[in-house]
Amino acid sequence: MTKDQEQEILPEIEALSVKVKETKPPLDSRIGKDSPFTFGQRYLENEEEVFNHNAWDHVEWGDQQIEEAKEKISKQYDHPVKDFDKKLYNTNPAKYWDIFYKHNQENFFKDRKWLQIEFPLLYEVTKEEYTKETTILEIGCGAGNTFFPVLSQNKNPNLKIFGCDYSKVAVDLVRSNEEFKISHEKGIAYSSVWDLANSEGIIPEDLQPNSVDIVIMVFVFSALHPDEWNHAIDNLAKVLKPGGKILFRDYGRYDLAQVRFKKGRLLDDNFYIRGDGTRVYFFTEEELRKIFGQRFKEEKIATDRRLLVNRKKQLKMYRNWLQAVFST
Repeated sequence: MTKDQEQEILPEIEALSVKVKETKPPLDSRIGKDSPFTFGQRYLENEEEVFNHNAWDHVEWGDQQIEEAKEKISKQYDHPVKDFDKKLYNTNPAKYWDIFYKHNQENFFKDRKWLQIEFPLLYEVTKEEYTKETTILEIGCGAGNTFFPVLSQNKNPNLKIFGCDYSKVAVDLVRSNEEFKISHEKGIAYSSVWDLANSEGIIPEDLQPNSVDIVIMVFVFSALHPDEWNHAIDNLAKVLKPGGKILFRDYGRYDLAQVRFKKGRLLDDNFYIRGDGTRVYFFTEEELRKIFGQRFKEEKIATDRRLLVNRKKQLKMYRNWLQAVFST
């Protein structure tokens, strides 16, 4: 894993692991009971206690934090990515994701139980008593870190789950998994290479148009160039059935990962290239409303602001993620 990827992912893993370890009652007892977008239960009410824990939830940013973030981002414009390199990175982004998965393969946290907390619909449709025919499509499935936990918990005999990714290497990792092979033979699990933003309107193989009940997109849309957003929205509309839902989580504006980008990483406004060649955009709630509001209904958009602290070095690190549910 590159240093850029490690620095960006590890704080998120730390935040989620803190949430799992220190939230009471135990996590499993909360599944299906909490309202969506719970985002943890620890609130910083006394600033003097900030270094008593590794993370705090629902941290409101003051003007000082926002201005400091803006100042650091403004300096990135002094040394943007060169035009030649911009063309290189934007012409074949799949190449860099293939390289990323070749190097990392399964080096990610495996069980995204927080998905069941923040998006309880996933838990409902996999219950044994939920016998309605249901199709789930995970876009950007990677090595299967959401795909396989959902598949393993499923007791709905009429559920199908599709895992698609821009990277052939990632899809091959999913297909090589024994659990996938067994489930695929039963007509439950499918996986294929698919470009969400393809301009031809092609949908994933084996998938029927307007057949998907739930689309999962976790840190996926941010990898697209802004010029690709409209194509992606059109393709989402082609796969979702009436009443279908999109479960969305991605990076928010002024997140720590954006603020700490150094020279030669800025591709465009709020759009960056990591050290491994993969791209990332940082959204605002207003942007999501504009992008998805073209074709979908907004059920909820919320910002997950979290304060991580390095207790040893007495450092504060502000993370900012956006979470949403849209429907047809």
